[in-house]
Formats: sequence, C-alpha cells, structure tokens
Amino acid sequence: MATILQIETATQVCSAAIAHDGKTIALKEMMANNIHAGSLTLFIKEAMDSTGFQFEDLDAIAVSMGPGSYTGLRIGVSTAKGLCYALDKPLIAVPTLQMMAEGFMRQNPEYADSICSMIDARRMEVFTSLYDSDLKMLSPVSAKIISEYSFSKELDNGIVTFIGNGAAKCAPVLQHENARFSELNFNSASYMSKLAHTAYSSSRFEDVAYFEPFYLKDFVLTTPKKK
Repeated sequence: MATILQIETATQVCSAAIAHDGKTIALKEMMANNIHAGSLTLFIKEAMDSTGFQFEDLDAIAVSMGPGSYTGLRIGVSTAKGLCYALDKPLIAVPTLQMMAEGFMRQNPEYADSICSMIDARRMEVFTSLYDSDLKMLSPVSAKIISEYSFSKELDNGIVTFIGNGAAKCAPVLQHENARFSELNFNSASYMSKLAHTAYSSSRFEDVAYFEPFYLKDFVLTTPKKK
C-alpha cells in the first residue's frame, strides 16, 4: 500500500493531492494566474497536514510531466525533484493529457467513446492527444493548429469528447455532429492517483537527476510591443 504526494501545475490550476493505495485522500488546489510559485508548497503542506501523514511516510512523489505551461511545469517538477532529494523518495511522472482523460472517465464511468485532451497553447494551437475509454492512446501527443478539418477522420468514425482548457476555444471550429465538449476541469492532482499507483506498483520511476518536463515545444521569450 503506497502513499504518494501528487503535484499538478501544467495549466492555471495549482494542485496538490495525497493518495493512499491509489485513492485520493486529500486535495488542495486553486485555479488562478501566476500562483504556482507562491502557493504550491503551501498547498502541499496543507494537504499533508489534513491526512496526519508525515513527509517521511510518503512512498513516492508524482508530478504531472506535461505538456503544458512552461513556467508551471518548471515549478511543479523542480518542487517534486527537491522533495525527492530531501526525502530520498522515487519520482513518478504522469502524462498530463492522459491524467485529464482519466479524470473525465472518473466523472463519466459509462462513457465508451473517444476522449481528446486539449491544453491551450495560444491562438488556435493546442497540445493534444486522443484516448479511448480504457485510456489507451489512439494518437500521439502533438501540438496542433485547429481548423474545421481537424479530427475529421476520428469524428466520422464516432463520438469524440473534447476536454481541457483548449477545448472551449475549438468548439466553434469543430462543428461536427459527433463532437462533444466538456467544460469541467480535469487538470487536478486528484486524477493522478490511479496512474501514479500503477507506475509505483511497476517500479516505473524517473531518474531524479536528469528528469525534465515534457514541454513538447521550445520556450520562446517574446517582448511586448511598445505602444
């Protein structure tokens, strides 16, 4: 029976959860801009305190690995790695888009069609991947610029539910009778529990020294235009 601290910072959500034996037992999170650096460690402490566990009682640290916000991922992964070093615990990396699909299935256990996780990558671009209801990956993680022709093959073959903060902006473009959209948030550390427990049970750990977030695209620094 494993006790795992779980961290999700890939989007605007700053989230920390404690899971025991694959089930979430504590959660502290908030959705807001630019709060990860100042709030994550506080959320972790509050989640830990609510369970009665000490940090030494943890068996592993799990972190949402991306893709997503460059800054958010850096904060989440660096915090997870720091805790792994300090506590001498293994690091588990959970694919962010798969975690989102797991969250959707947790809320919709009878669903039997495809799930398309989408994270906003600005303008009409999203980080995305397609899964079936068993969380089997149907298309690799990629950065896509969405048009009316996107996912046409998949939509012609059946229902696809688009989820995540990138889905809403794509809804006016993906006008297909088989397209469905969920407005719920699935970027939560609470949805990492099953995936993290499976990884722990298989000893699927990362090299703490060399692990980096899955950014998918290089970070590009832009300078605001002068008015």
